[in-house]
Amino acid sequence: YKANAEPYSMAEDIKTLEENFRQQNKSCFILGASGETGKLLLQELLEHNIFSKITLIGRRQLTFEGKTYENLVQEVVDFEKLDDYAAAFQGHDVGYCCLGTTRAKAGAEGFVRVDHDYVLKSAELAKAGGCTQFHLESSRGADKKSGFLYLKVKGQVEADIEALGFDRFAIYRPGVLLVDRQESRPTEWMARKFFSAVSAVGYRSMSVPIQEVAKAMVSNTVLQPEQKMEILENKDIATLGKSTGK
Repeated sequence: YKANAEPYSMAEDIKTLEENFRQQNKSCFILGASGETGKLLLQELLEHNIFSKITLIGRRQLTFEGKTYENLVQEVVDFEKLDDYAAAFQGHDVGYCCLGTTRAKAGAEGFVRVDHDYVLKSAELAKAGGCTQFHLESSRGADKKSGFLYLKVKGQVEADIEALGFDRFAIYRPGVLLVDRQESRPTEWMARKFFSAVSAVGYRSMSVPIQEVAKAMVSNTVLQPEQKMEILENKDIATLGKSTGK
């Protein structure tokens, strides 16, 4: 490497960091692996192969086809009685949380229970079980003082997890997630078409392809920021999600 050579590109930097990380034999768990982001996050983690062990923690066993998935560990838990499943949260270095529902699906109370209570309790058990790094998928505009329930709950859980004192806590706040959802509703489909068109023009603060969120979470895992807590807004996610190469 010559002093006057071109500096490494970000993708090459990340490749080196991934290699170093891989050699540390770390393990991780994913909450919400059956959801849109969780599914892609799992694929990315398997592809980049930075962990020696990946555990999925969820309310049901997921079925996967193909050799790639054969070494996955699955822990089935009852989120209403998480203390009984503390063992499932032990022995992981890194935790990823893509857990969430909507008010439309679960009602206001159910939404708070999943997006705040389940998420926070999982983080507490992971921390007690030795987990040092926690990655949370949140939402653009999350703010515990918001008058809008969705954003208020997202902001509250961010603050409550930060208070647990992980060595490293990363919050991802994507805008509208651009995804080809199977059971997509017509209005969502219209919104996505609009935001895809808009983001193509350059308004990237409003939306992000879901694949980029998953890629950003994986790349960011191997980076070593100075601060313990960081918030990646939509544009940061897009930049990092694009820079990874393969």
